[in-house]
Amino acid sequence: MAKKTFRVVVLPGDGIGPEVVAEATRVLEVVSAASTEVELKLESHDFGGCAIDSTGQPLPESTLKACQEADAILMGSIGGPKWGVNSKPPLLKAWTSSWSASSSVVRTSVHAKSSVRARRRTPQDTMIYSVPEVERITRVAAQIALAADPPLAIHSIDKANVLASSRLWRKVVTETLQAEYPQLKLDHHLVDSAAMVIVSSPRKLNGVVLTENLFGDILSDESSVIPGSLGLLPSASLAGAPSVDDAASANFKPTSGLYEPIHGSAPDIAGQGIANPIGTILSAAMLLRYSLGLERYAKAIEEAVRKVLDEKEKGGLELRTADLGGSIGTKAIGDKIVETLKTLL
Repeated sequence: MAKKTFRVVVLPGDGIGPEVVAEATRVLEVVSAASTEVELKLESHDFGGCAIDSTGQPLPESTLKACQEADAILMGSIGGPKWGVNSKPPLLKAWTSSWSASSSVVRTSVHAKSSVRARRRTPQDTMIYSVPEVERITRVAAQIALAADPPLAIHSIDKANVLASSRLWRKVVTETLQAEYPQLKLDHHLVDSAAMVIVSSPRKLNGVVLTENLFGDILSDESSVIPGSLGLLPSASLAGAPSVDDAASANFKPTSGLYEPIHGSAPDIAGQGIANPIGTILSAAMLLRYSLGLERYAKAIEEAVRKVLDEKEKGGLELRTADLGGSIGTKAIGDKIVETLKTLL
């Protein structure tokens, strides 16, 4: 049987972006070489400050076209003081946290709390959500929950005691899950209570945290302190709910998505070879899982990362980049992850 071919556009970006993306790309190349089912076609394009330098535009037409035609996109980081730019795509955001407190934050970034009246002394902001929008993000969270074995619980976060949009949110989330995903466990939390739980008992929110954009932005940044470094954390911006089918299935259709670490371009350490590539490598694992239906390979990457980070008494290599208090460099830790991954495939 011929291999399925998936097209992955790589956007190295600026600052430390090219360094961390290089290690994630190596991981994807190992997966492609090891797989008897799929082939990953990786192609690199300019985006961000480097594109401004080369073309005068942060998003050249050729890059946009390639992204629109791709099955998935892997990005490093963009922007810096030279260009003064930063960009985030208006898609559905999924963010994954640490090993022991294992949760994903799923939030919509299509309708954020946005300024509509910028009067000098009395600016106003509005938060607008419709039933179809809440249904859509709920289905994304449900598909992510169902992909786990056993299925994960869903924790919906709102401010239904104050905001009309949150009351709609709670109603639609409840009705959608009851009608379409009755097997999934659902509970509701007010955002201020959830913020306290993340700090005091993060395992209570193990599973999928479902919330709107503003709350998700705050909670995901708050949660980033749990694993100890932003350099460990991946994210995904999804165009829709990921397929429940495996890539080998005749019914499988890729879900478009953009995958990137949550850290920035860190121009102060760019070119020094000390950036932590793990957030980008784990973003590549999410790409395989949510866009390409390659759960087995996603798990193998995550296990390779775990073995490299785990303490020696747990059978790991206990390697740490500078942000984690160690001294191993970007490429060296990438080498160890690739080496470990090959033993798992």
